[in-house]
Amino acid sequence: MNLISSSAKPRTEVELFLEKAASVPIITAEARGRLIFALDATMSRQPTWDLAQALQGRMFETAAAFGGLDVQLVYFRGFGECKASPFVPAGRKLAEFMSKIDVRAGTTQIGKVLKHVAAETRRREVRVLVFVGDAMEESADTIAGLAGELALLGVKAFVFQEGKDAEAERSFRDIARLTGGAYASFDLSAPERLAALLGAAAAYAAGGKTALQRIAQNNKSTPAQMLLAQIG
Repeated sequence: MNLISSSAKPRTEVELFLEKAASVPIITAEARGRLIFALDATMSRQPTWDLAQALQGRMFETAAAFGGLDVQLVYFRGFGECKASPFVPAGRKLAEFMSKIDVRAGTTQIGKVLKHVAAETRRREVRVLVFVGDAMEESADTIAGLAGELALLGVKAFVFQEGKDAEAERSFRDIARLTGGAYASFDLSAPERLAALLGAAAAYAAGGKTALQRIAQNNKSTPAQMLLAQIG
């Protein structure tokens, strides 16, 4: 199991499931893009966690048209719990991971996520980080420094914010700007917007800027056009 942090507690069903999944060899083509899908799974995220679980398949549907995509799920919750699944090439497997995770009270651990993405990229290229969250309770300077490290590694962050927390927005915009990625906000009243944002980010991870341009032009996708306008 790819474990970012651990505690002395007995292993949960989720941890046992991820450990078993990690033992299954996954063969991927070098040409396939790699995307890390990171989610805040603290208590305030319950509605969006459920929505993201329902919509994550859109990422794979969109990415399939541009050569496919391998995705790793990263989530944090509770106090110090931050974990990652193996990279998987199929939407169904990612959905299985997500279905076994529930939200728990705790504080944000975005710094751990960014450090993990950097470590994964040093092993093998990760093109895109997609992060969905609503709060930021860490040092803005520290987070900006970690985002700068991702920029040096060539990782673009697509940061999607639920709600309108001003402090979170400042930091989320900084992460996107420093990595040459993109920022967007959404709310639960318009789930199709989040679906379109996830699909656009997946298209970029699978096929680069050309793929994102194709979506923006062919589908007249406003979210795709917005992300395209920001990408450095």
